[in-house]
Amino acid sequence: MLKEFSYKQFGNLNFTKQSFEEGGFDSVEEHIKILFLPKNAIIQVDFQEIEMKTDSLLFINPKVVIKPCETKAGQLLHFNRDFYCIEIHDKEVACDGILYNNVFEIPFIALDENQSEDIQKIIREIQFEMKNEDANTEEMLRILLKLIILKSTRIWKHQHRLAEDSQQADVQFLRKFSKLVEQHFRMLHTVADYADLLSVTPKNLSKKIGMVSKNTPNDIIKERIVLESKRLLAHTQMTVKEIAYSLNYEDDAYFIRFFTKNTGLSPISFRKQF
Repeated sequence: MLKEFSYKQFGNLNFTKQSFEEGGFDSVEEHIKILFLPKNAIIQVDFQEIEMKTDSLLFINPKVVIKPCETKAGQLLHFNRDFYCIEIHDKEVACDGILYNNVFEIPFIALDENQSEDIQKIIREIQFEMKNEDANTEEMLRILLKLIILKSTRIWKHQHRLAEDSQQADVQFLRKFSKLVEQHFRMLHTVADYADLLSVTPKNLSKKIGMVSKNTPNDIIKERIVLESKRLLAHTQMTVKEIAYSLNYEDDAYFIRFFTKNTGLSPISFRKQF
């Protein structure tokens, strides 16, 4: 199901292996997505295969490559930035909030039984509203979408022990670091670069990041560069030298050593898998 309001688009699809293989998701590749997955479903996210231990939500940017590996049905909500992500939205629940710009982890929200039922109820309300044709449909869909994002942001904060009012400055700091890495990883490769942008010392940056991630800031920066390298190798025809240059490595031999050290495969060997 797809609703269009001028340039604004919002839709809902069943997320199954069969639909994927039939090309059912090709038309929404550039959309922002929220994916509800039932327990025991298996999905591949950016080359990493994950089995759901509980019912879960996944928040997906257009750049992220997803693939269902099991036929357990999920629900995919998808929308473009014209529908949601306008500047007046609260920063934390907009599309540049912590759920959509999270370099610390794949942004899964694990749901307990009550939370899952709550989210599924909202999805059913969305599906009911998709069948309506009146002046309030667009705004109702936007309200229901925002409700899912708000509830999920609250769950994420509780799960990461960042729900107290006194910790909001820490949440905003983490969000800012995440956003800066996403914006600058192609050109800036060191912890000192990001510490300067955040006006803190590299040591203080590492301490703050340690609150939500087992990885160091250096690990996070490297992993983001490696992920982009994999995407370009798997989904473009760019040469290894062109990819290295696009990621600010003038010496492609150094880039090859960097990629091989962090993946266990040379760029050419990785590309052959796809």
